[in-house]
Amino acid sequence: MKKITTIFAIAAIILVASCGKDKAASKDITPAIAATVSTPSAEGSSFLSASGKIEAVQNANLSTRMMGYVTETYVNVGDKVSKGQLLLRINSADISAQSAQVTASITEAKAAFKNAEKDYNRFKALQEQKSVSQKEMDDMTANYEMAKARLEGANQMKNQVNAQLSYSNISAPFSGVVTGKFINKGDMANPGMPLISIETPGSFQVTALVPESEITKIKSGTTANVVVKSTNEILTGTVTEVSTSAKNTGGQYLVKVVLDKTDAKLLSGMYTSVQFPVEKATESNLILVPESALVKQGQLTGVYAIGNENVAILRWLRIGKTFGDNVEVLSGLAANEQFIVSAEGKLYNGAKVITSQALHDGKGVE
Repeated sequence: MKKITTIFAIAAIILVASCGKDKAASKDITPAIAATVSTPSAEGSSFLSASGKIEAVQNANLSTRMMGYVTETYVNVGDKVSKGQLLLRINSADISAQSAQVTASITEAKAAFKNAEKDYNRFKALQEQKSVSQKEMDDMTANYEMAKARLEGANQMKNQVNAQLSYSNISAPFSGVVTGKFINKGDMANPGMPLISIETPGSFQVTALVPESEITKIKSGTTANVVVKSTNEILTGTVTEVSTSAKNTGGQYLVKVVLDKTDAKLLSGMYTSVQFPVEKATESNLILVPESALVKQGQLTGVYAIGNENVAILRWLRIGKTFGDNVEVLSGLAANEQFIVSAEGKLYNGAKVITSQALHDGKGVE
């Protein structure tokens, strides 16, 4: 009996020791990820952000109002052109024939007018001598006025033909750079079809679309910040035009911002984010988080919040408007909840974290 009791005691000791080892082995020894945390800003923003695109202040898409084959092109994309320089020529043989006919008509009308003018002056002198009747003088005056009208009509016809010829010879309306060439020699030009685009470099503006709920907050003449997305440069400009109708822009209102002179390398078509100054919100506070703290997976947007025992919890959000570098949070995060702004390692759902403040105070995570 004593032997059996001893065996049970030894077995109990071994069992207890084994459980202790398993417990120690199951303890999570994954190192904590150092992270910087913050709480959402609950202040009204003084900026309204809208997407825009850079374009030259002076730009034009050149087209024609006549149909014909392109007989010659004289410029290529990137060429510098001067005002009045010939850029493209369209076949105008039929209009040239009309021009020759009109020129002949003018010559005939001039001859008839000179003859009628001589007869009119002669009869006028005879009338003063009372050598012709009033009826004869009236007939001669009518003949003179008709000859004068025919000559004027022929001259106006010449102007019309010259105007048509101007649409067959496409010239630069101002000095600038060719930014687009949409037709080549031998192609058929159609009325209204863009042929060549030019712009004057050095002076740029941004066109932005603003929703109807915010357009009344933007005033002409105010200064706006423009962030060029490709280079991340921040430029300044002045609001010069605020549209009062969204009829042709799909419910969005067009706002133009002329950029100040800058040494930044800008090209037409670059996308930007325009920050318009607006009055701070006073009725309700906005919950804002930095855009850099957001986590995007497909169509979902979230942020890593700090949960119990300092673990990262991926919290999906419903976001609203953009205010500068911050994004409005409509739901998914409370104003007093901490979230991770940046981390020194790869975050995942359930990862242990240690805050920068804790590291500074010399505290670790148990």
